[in-house]
Amino acid sequence: MGEERSFECIVFDTDLGWMSVIYASAGVLAVTLPVPDEESAYRTVWARYPTAFPALESSAPDGIVDQLRRYAAGERVIFRAALDWSGRTPFQQAVWRATQDIPYGETRSYGWVAQQIGRPRAARAVGQALGANPTPIIVPCHRVIAADGGLGGFGGNLDMKRRLLALERGGA
Repeated sequence: MGEERSFECIVFDTDLGWMSVIYASAGVLAVTLPVPDEESAYRTVWARYPTAFPALESSAPDGIVDQLRRYAAGERVIFRAALDWSGRTPFQQAVWRATQDIPYGETRSYGWVAQQIGRPRAARAVGQALGANPTPIIVPCHRVIAADGGLGGFGGNLDMKRRLLALERGGA
């Protein structure tokens, strides 16, 4: 039987709503998208990480809470926290790394991401990998849209995708 991992979480308020960061010793495991209240943020954390325990904001890796707050306030941020993608497939990791290269305030298509990772026919699989992205905003999957300019999908719902894109374009 595998050893049980210990997770910590920090739930915090931002200009976009309540978010959380879940992390372990190897780095950030997940970021939850903004929700309207603190209770909803904790429910979201514990639905996926039931053994996560609340931690002090100062214990968050690499200042990630401050970085996410600044992002939510409309500041262009370069996220520097280590990400723990253990247990994720090499394909997912390649998609997420390519997505991190999309500049702030810009968008690219699922096909563009597929091209970047050397899998030009894998646009649909790129969408599935982005749907499994545990660290939205840090891995800016909201910047990936359909080839026809449509929004495509988004795990945080399309209204949140619109809000994040508008924020980055200066129209939050």
